[in-house]
Parts: sequence; C-alpha cells; structure tokens
Amino acid sequence: MERGKIKEINRRLKLYAALPEQLFIYLCAMFSPESVLVNALETIRLEAESVTMLMKYIDADFVEAVRIIHEAKGRVVVSGIGKSAIIAQKIVATFNSTGTPALYMHAADAIHGDLGMIQADDVAIVISKSGNSPEIKVLVPLIKNFGNKVIAICGNEGSHLATNADLFLNTTVAKEACPNNLAPTTSTTAQMVMGDAVAVCLLQLNGFTERDFARYHPGGALGKRLYLRVADMSDANEKPQVRPDSSLREIIFEISGKRLGATAVVDSDGALRGIITDGDLRRMLEKNSTPTQLTAADIYTPNPKSIDGGELATEALALMRSKDISQLIVTKDGRYAGILHIHDLVREGII
Repeated sequence: MERGKIKEINRRLKLYAALPEQLFIYLCAMFSPESVLVNALETIRLEAESVTMLMKYIDADFVEAVRIIHEAKGRVVVSGIGKSAIIAQKIVATFNSTGTPALYMHAADAIHGDLGMIQADDVAIVISKSGNSPEIKVLVPLIKNFGNKVIAICGNEGSHLATNADLFLNTTVAKEACPNNLAPTTSTTAQMVMGDAVAVCLLQLNGFTERDFARYHPGGALGKRLYLRVADMSDANEKPQVRPDSSLREIIFEISGKRLGATAVVDSDGALRGIITDGDLRRMLEKNSTPTQLTAADIYTPNPKSIDGGELATEALALMRSKDISQLIVTKDGRYAGILHIHDLVREGII
C-alpha cells in the first residue's frame, strides 16, 4: 500500500478514536485493507502505551525486588496461570540466559506437588493480571509459609496477590488491545517488559559480559559470533605453502589442490614471506608473456594481511571487509599457521 495511503489511514484513525466504542468496533470488523491497518495500528498504539505507562510504576518496590533477587543465595522461581504462565516461562528463559538462575512453576501444578521445587533460599515471582485467580489465592500463602519472599507482577493493586506479596510490581494497563477488552494482549506485554526490566538490572549488577553470554548461548550464529575463534576454522583447512623458488606449476597445484584460493610463501625455516592468490596469478598472466620462467618470489605479495588464530572470527570478518579481501593468513606465535577463507565464515553462519 502506498505511503500516502497509510498516512491518510493514520489521520482517520485519530478521528475513529473519538467515535462511540461500538461504532468503532463495527467499522474495524468490516474487512478491507483500511480496517486491517486500523486494527493493527490501534493494537500497536495500545501496547506501546501500556509499555510507556510502566515507567511511572518503577518505584521503591522495584528497586527492592532487584536487590532481593541479586542477593539471594538460591534461584528465582517464577509462576503464573493462563497467559501469565506463558509470560513466566519467557521471563525464566531471559533470567537463565543472562546469568540469573531461574525455574518455571505452573501455579496449578504447584498446589498439586510442584511446590517441592522451591528451596529455602529461593525467591518467588508470581505473575497475574487480576491477582485473584483461585490458584493464585491458594499459592501465595503456601509460598510465604515456607518463608520465601514473594514478588508480585500484577495488574490489579487491590488484588489478593498484590496485597499479600512482599513486593508489588505494578503492570496495570488501561485497556486490552482486544476490542472486547478480554483477551490478554497489552497486559501480557506489560508483564513481559517488567520482567525484562528486572532481568537487565540483574544482568548489570552481576557484571554479565559478552563472554558470559557466549557460555550460555553456544549454539547458533549468535553464540558463534561470541566464542568462535579463527583457529577453530583454519585448523580444519589445508595449509597451502610454497617456497620462494617454487615454480609456477607448483604454485598452481598448491592453490588448486588445497582449495583455499591462495597459498602462503614461506622460507625454509618456516618464516612467512608473503601470499599468492588466484587473483595474483591471473594478473601475472595478463602482464607476462613468458610466465613459465617465473617463481613464487616473482609473484607473491609481501606483508600479507594476517590475524592471530586466537582472535574471534568476527574480528577476521571485520578485517576482510575493511581490506576487501577473501583470505587471511593465520598466525600462531607470529608464525604461519594456515589460511582462513571467507567461505569458512559463511559456512559457520558468521556472515
């Protein structure tokens, strides 16, 4: 849809906001590109407002909640029911991946045996929009009877959960994005953002670094960017090399046989002299009418771009991009150790 059309719909959306609610719902229910955009934009607006509203709820209870979790010797046990239970699982995943040990406990299962997962030094976070679900009313006093601190993430400050928890993190929203104001939408977004705020504060207090993140995220491209070293890839490659007096035939065989598009030129004592790429060969053939008499010493590029095998793969990628090259000489203790090709980075998902 044209940008101008979208701007017009945005203008009309402001007008719709002044209409009686039932008429607004009726217009949105009539299928058309405009009604779809109106619904989508209104949903995003309401959810954005619910997140912005949280800023006024960051108070002394929030600070104390972060302190208690940070100083706790045990884990964080996060519980909820319904859609809040799904948010609880996401918050647990965020805690665990950023250095705060956490467990998920479904509120209904908790009162049927899963309470056994709560240990003496644990802190409990209980999530609920209403704070008055039957399971929540049963769960909260049971946890407190164990002597554990209970932190409520709740959208109803007068609820059983909010008034009986040790600390209350307010996630009240003005309205759900659901036109019937029923399906949890803005409320679950607010819960998740509040959980993220707690997790990020704990991350910083724990001094959580990129290296820590890599330890917890070893799989996939994200983890590899944080831990994969140059040598992890180059050591698996062939190690093409020729002497300065090697013939053109030997050079071609070495480059073709090792399939890295280049070969290093090293002295008899293993000292690196330079590099010859397949591009160097093509340029040499274009300029020289009697190439068969040439040796590696006549062709190689001295002082080739190189990288230590202990460097991160991302550093190799940055160097390749900055120099517009496809291969890097890899060194170990200053000596030639192999060649890294850009295809190695592609294969590992770094690019």
